[in-house]
Amino acid sequence: MAVIDTDRPAPTVRTPPLQQPLIVISAQRGPLALRWRDLWEYRELFFFLVWRDVKVRYKQTLLGAAWAILQPVMAMVIFSVFFGGLAKISSDGFPYPVFAYAALLPWQLFATALTTSANSLIASSSMVRKVYFPRIALPVAGVLASLVDFAIAFVVLIGLMAWYRLVPTPAVLLLPLFLAQAVLTALGVGLWLSALNARYRDVRHALPFVVQFWLFATPVVYPSSLLPEPWRTLFGLNPMVGVVEGFRWALLGSSPPSLMIGFSALVSLMLVITGVIYFQSVERKFADVI
Repeated sequence: MAVIDTDRPAPTVRTPPLQQPLIVISAQRGPLALRWRDLWEYRELFFFLVWRDVKVRYKQTLLGAAWAILQPVMAMVIFSVFFGGLAKISSDGFPYPVFAYAALLPWQLFATALTTSANSLIASSSMVRKVYFPRIALPVAGVLASLVDFAIAFVVLIGLMAWYRLVPTPAVLLLPLFLAQAVLTALGVGLWLSALNARYRDVRHALPFVVQFWLFATPVVYPSSLLPEPWRTLFGLNPMVGVVEGFRWALLGSSPPSLMIGFSALVSLMLVITGVIYFQSVERKFADVI
């Protein structure tokens, strides 16, 4: 017969701890240490953010996507009446409505993309504070969503050119390059302003004045031919000058591009590079200051 000693404690069986994967999320090291792999892994998030921006933009509106057409068309009418009709500003021999709308189309894309991307971090502050994802996806999505408005408004330009019996030049094949320059310019400036806006809310209040000033510093309502050399070449330091003049040249056959367009393209590229560098250098602080 076995005797059990109840005063002795039962032996404890130690089980080895479960080996769980350790995931460490650390700040970027170096201004150019962009996690390209993360951008690819979160590609579905890019599409979701773009679709969200498109839906939210015209949610609960009576006209819906028609606003994408109404805004540039109304601006074209106002410019045609006051600048083309009353002020008699030159349009390089083209009908002023087409002359103005060919410039308003890329400008509206730039202005909308810049405003959306500059406010993207503030608009998605809850996501920035709670969930990890590449923060650069927010300003990029704001820029890409503006291409939908551009595509809708481009239909009006085709109708205007048909009405005035204007045939695009063979240079229209280069139009995607000028469109890409407008997108890169908006993205470069948007990266700068979105990062600054996360820390300084003054950016949100100053942005409308910056866009308005930039409009009149770009040959939208007037041709760049009004400026003599060398001021016309220096005028190309404004990256949107090359975009606007490139659109008019490709669509209407205006004066061929000069060094001004080359300067504008170089400035656009520098804005994107410096914008990415600055955005990456302050990205780790967004959750704390936003």
